[in-house]
Amino acid sequence: MILAALDFTLIAKVFAALFAIMNPLTIMPVFLSLTADKPAADQRSIMLTLNATVAAGCLICALGGRAVLSAFGIDVNHFQLAGGLIVLLLALSMLSGEDHSAHSGTAEEKKTYNSASSLGVYPLGIPLALGPGSMTAIIVFSQMGASRPGGTMSFYLGLVGYVVFFSICMASAPLLARFLSPNALSISKRLMGIVLAAIAMEMISTALGHIFPAWMA
Repeated sequence: MILAALDFTLIAKVFAALFAIMNPLTIMPVFLSLTADKPAADQRSIMLTLNATVAAGCLICALGGRAVLSAFGIDVNHFQLAGGLIVLLLALSMLSGEDHSAHSGTAEEKKTYNSASSLGVYPLGIPLALGPGSMTAIIVFSQMGASRPGGTMSFYLGLVGYVVFFSICMASAPLLARFLSPNALSISKRLMGIVLAAIAMEMISTALGHIFPAWMA
C-alpha cells in the first residue's frame, strides 16, 4: 500500500537534481585539500560538521521554504520559474566545465576559505554543498510534492536518500579520491550538467504552464 502511494518519478528527480548540484565528486577534492594538513581526528570532525550542516540546511529549506515564500508574498509558480532559471545557469556553467561562483564562491571568498573557523560549515557546507541552486531545488520540489498525491512522502524519501548518500560519500572521501582523476571529474560535471539542464527546463515549463494556463490548452 505504501509503495503504491509513492511517486517514484519525483523521488528520482529529487535525487538526480541534488546529485547534479551537490555532486560529492566535486566537493571531495576541495574537502581533502582544505584538510590535508590536519590530523585524522580533525578531518573526521570537519566531515561530520559538513554532513550535519547539509542535513540541517536541507531540512530547513524543505520545512520552512513555503513559510518564507508566504511571508514575502511570493507566488510558488513565480518562485519555481526563478528557481528554474537559477538551476539552468548552474547547468550551463557545468556544461562549459566552469564552477559557478554561486556555489564555488568568488575569487575574494576563496581567499578566506583556509582561515575559516569552521570549515565544515563554511565553505564546505555553505556554499560549496548547499548553495542557492540546491536550496532553490529543494524548495521547488517540496512544493511539487505537496501538490501531488503521495508527493510529500516521496519528496522526503528522495531528499533523505540523497543526504544519506552524500554523507556516505564524504565519509569515504579519502578512499574514493584515489579513483577521481581530473578527466573523470570533468566528464561527470558535464554529464550532470545535461541532467540538470533538463530538470531546469521542466521546472521552467511547468511554472510557465501555471502562470499562463492558456499555453497548456
